[in-house]
Amino acid sequence: MDFEMLAPGALAGRVWSVDGPVMVLPYTDEVLARRACELACRRAGARGLILAVHDQHRAGFVALANTVFAATQSPWFGYMAQDAFAGRDWMALALQALHRQRGVLLGFNDGKWQGALASFGLASRAWAAGNYAQEQGALFHAGYARHYADAELTVLARQAGGYVYQPDSVLLELDWDKDAKPVHAPDRALYRQRAAQGFGARVSNPALRALFA
Repeated sequence: MDFEMLAPGALAGRVWSVDGPVMVLPYTDEVLARRACELACRRAGARGLILAVHDQHRAGFVALANTVFAATQSPWFGYMAQDAFAGRDWMALALQALHRQRGVLLGFNDGKWQGALASFGLASRAWAAGNYAQEQGALFHAGYARHYADAELTVLARQAGGYVYQPDSVLLELDWDKDAKPVHAPDRALYRQRAAQGFGARVSNPALRALFA
């Protein structure tokens, strides 16, 4: 894999067309982001592209991920963060699992959720683009700022019968202070509201609607 470090303005008017997967990495710390990208590219075991975008205006993870999703063309699109630590062949193993199981979303082994949640994930673009077609092909529901967008995407994939977890595909989240940080309250409230309504009437299974709520 290769990577590019970008300012938000560099996204305007450009389209990246990639045969393999594209990963978006919003960042606030360039040193951490570059280190994460370099390791992930060396260990990917597959061709593709990581677009690391500086969140200098604090647009938020969700907004930048959606912007990069709209500015790219690829069969697979994923998301990671500046604190990601890649295991060997993380991307190759993910793609193999998705193809083998005909999945639409893979949750990487982030060292935290044991596969229950795609906190770092890789999605079929064809599937993802249809989830929020009214939002012009967004990856995540645009109402979220930082949290719960990945939870909703996971639930949608489970409802579709296409959620995949491959524990050997490792993309660890190395945030030493993570457990002490509060969840963004407006995002949690929005998630619970959308869960009660079946996420736009897309999720009928009550057990799935109760996940992460």
